[in-house]
Amino acid sequence: MAVPAVTLSSGKSMPRIGFGTATATLGQVEDAIVKEAVLHALDAGYRHFDTASAYNTEAALGDALAEAVCDGKIASRDEVFVTSKLWITDAHPGRVLPALQKTLNKLQMEYVDLYLIHQPITMKPQEGEVGALVVLEDLVAMDMKGVWEEMEECQTRGLAKAIGVSNFSCKKLEYLLSFAKIPPAANQVELHPCCRQNKLREFCMERGIQLCAFSPLGAKGTPWANNSVMDSSVVKQIAQNRGKTVAQVCMKWIYEMGDCIIVKSFNERRMRENLDIFNWELSDEDHDKISELPEARGLYSFFVHESGPYKTEEELWDGEIMAGTCNQTLFVSST
Repeated sequence: MAVPAVTLSSGKSMPRIGFGTATATLGQVEDAIVKEAVLHALDAGYRHFDTASAYNTEAALGDALAEAVCDGKIASRDEVFVTSKLWITDAHPGRVLPALQKTLNKLQMEYVDLYLIHQPITMKPQEGEVGALVVLEDLVAMDMKGVWEEMEECQTRGLAKAIGVSNFSCKKLEYLLSFAKIPPAANQVELHPCCRQNKLREFCMERGIQLCAFSPLGAKGTPWANNSVMDSSVVKQIAQNRGKTVAQVCMKWIYEMGDCIIVKSFNERRMRENLDIFNWELSDEDHDKISELPEARGLYSFFVHESGPYKTEEELWDGEIMAGTCNQTLFVSST
């Protein structure tokens, strides 16, 4: 069964379930493991793949898709939808186009289907490959207008079929829309039954911005985890009542809310389970129970620093949903 798609404001069609390639260690997984997982995902039916410069998986994804075309798993690169993201060290005027070209070289592609600004913040440029490292003292405010103009140039040149953002609040989107000639087609954010993003969803729907969910299960087991999702007795009971897994209930809820979903499992059985959400429904009572769950974010207060543009979580998220308690030190450096 083909995964249903949504048409973005750019006119590009995007499958509503994508296969994520971010790992808990962000790059400390062998390329061969990522490549094998992507090939298994293709066999399972995924045609939307999500990566980023910070994930260090662009090259492995590119190798897998090139091999899939060569072996006839897919007829051409055009059969898949590929998303990648601009990391904070390159979110500067003059660095966006070179960063995308570097991404395209790693992917062995002439274009990405969707290119996102990864975070609403910038870090001073660093020498060499920095991965996802965040140097707190080097965080600076983004020249959003200058960066977005270059994102628009990426789309104008055909290097990206659509452009968008990630981790943007309503307030930050509103500022972006005040000068954007090409509005963002998508906003990828943490979204699950314990971080429902109702205000942001309404804002995006009114403005034709597709909301995409990452960490749909709360990313349990990672340094940025929100464990309340998989530990929720309410979600567990709904899953039991429906004869489904907790993961399937979370994804079905997101799907029924109208959002896209980025799922990540390198386990072949779970890959297929994660696509088994189309021939059943949650009840109104299920939705009511989920709507009453406490909300919290599980990540990204590591962009908060006394010397940076966001000195509190309130400033970073504009008060929409605050972060919960989790370990957020793995990728942070303080000089």
